[in-house]
Amino acid sequence: MLKRTILWYMTFWGFAMNYMLRMNLNIAIVSMVKTIPKHVNLTKFSQCYISKEVPNNEFLNSTFLVINMNSVQKENTFEWDENQQNIVLGAFYWLHIIMQIPGGILSQKYSAKTIYGFSNGFVAFLTCFIPLSAYFKYRALVLIRIIQGFVAGAAWPAMYALTGKWIPPNERSHFMSAYLGCSFGTAMTYVTCGYISSFLGWEMIFYITGALGILWFLFWTLLVHDSPGEHPSIGKEERLYIEKSLGRSSGKTQIHPTPWKSIVFSVPLIVNIISQIGVSWGMYTLSIQAPSYFSFVLGLNLKQVGIWTGVPHLFSWLFSLVCGFVCDYLIKNKVLSTTNVRKLACMLCNLAQGLFILGLAYSGCNHVLAIVNLVLAVAMVGAASSGQFAGIVDLAPNYAGILQGLVGIVSMGITSISPIIVGLLTYQRQTIEQWQQVFMLSAAFCWITGLIYVLFGKSEMQSWNNKTNKQEIKPMI
Repeated sequence: MLKRTILWYMTFWGFAMNYMLRMNLNIAIVSMVKTIPKHVNLTKFSQCYISKEVPNNEFLNSTFLVINMNSVQKENTFEWDENQQNIVLGAFYWLHIIMQIPGGILSQKYSAKTIYGFSNGFVAFLTCFIPLSAYFKYRALVLIRIIQGFVAGAAWPAMYALTGKWIPPNERSHFMSAYLGCSFGTAMTYVTCGYISSFLGWEMIFYITGALGILWFLFWTLLVHDSPGEHPSIGKEERLYIEKSLGRSSGKTQIHPTPWKSIVFSVPLIVNIISQIGVSWGMYTLSIQAPSYFSFVLGLNLKQVGIWTGVPHLFSWLFSLVCGFVCDYLIKNKVLSTTNVRKLACMLCNLAQGLFILGLAYSGCNHVLAIVNLVLAVAMVGAASSGQFAGIVDLAPNYAGILQGLVGIVSMGITSISPIIVGLLTYQRQTIEQWQQVFMLSAAFCWITGLIYVLFGKSEMQSWNNKTNKQEIKPMI
């Protein structure tokens, strides 16, 4: 098996673990808190009242995602109010953006493999201590979540740096579908953790996911290396192919001063960042707010909400695979230029996503239509792996980790205000009309940022990528 194929599988499972370890508490907390707030029974307050379960539909009414409410009342332990619960859930993201640029710099300068592996491995290790910390002291649990988020912030830029060293330009669309392992991990977390908690107790959610993360770390350490030139068992033909396609010679990549001025004022990079803000805003709004919308407005019960907010992420992952193969085919066969392929993918992950978000806004009380639009909107995000995500590596593979660090800080910083805006629009006004404003705003973000990329985006390697070491690279013989 090709070593870059092994890298794809390890990257896919790495991102799946990364998101499983950050999302597991979202499900476990349902079983952890002792008192369920009165407003959990949302259906009778819903504008679109659903008086009873949909008959003869075992899948829609399955209990595998959310534990039976009666058993929750009996088995839960902690008396945390809503503010405390939100603090625990949000603590992961408080320091998350801090490691974006440092993670990229460390990955370019030292070892991207080590940074990515340690980021996931250490988070998995701390996950095993979440039950103990929760029983010991509430603040201890919050502290662990803060540390987990801080360390996990280095994962994405590190993987971009490793991609720049391993993956030829005409294979990046397919390879970066591995990044959508995060969608697979999210979906699997919602699907499996309900079962685990129901049969084994909420503590086992953290022991099992933590153990899986540590197991992944061991395989990552054994199977992955920083570059083809450093891999001890890579075939000569594969190594020469990768190095020639990237314009590099064997051995460790030489480190040169980072061209910060060129990076900061790079118009293609700025356009890419703008487009990723739109993708992130749409996806972030749907991931965080869809459960509230389905509960407060459409009146779906917790079982249905759990399923229909998890399933769309599976479609996003599958769609990323399809887009990856199609886009690489278009590039390899010179049907379209790399830039136009990235723009085509952007039209899907920005413009099409915005269209389906608008469809969600105008679905009214038709919960089936709302679910269809949600699934399609989230699925479209899978095209980002072949679009803007791959476009970052196209611009400067030598500095891909640093570029992704900048993208992460800006896009995550801006999209983090999304919940605040949603709160202002819907506070004590859980109506279809107010939520239409939420979704229309998200659709507008997707469309405007997508159009900017379609009009001005580029995916050509920038001159400053090799500016400092152009004379040191020996041509392949």
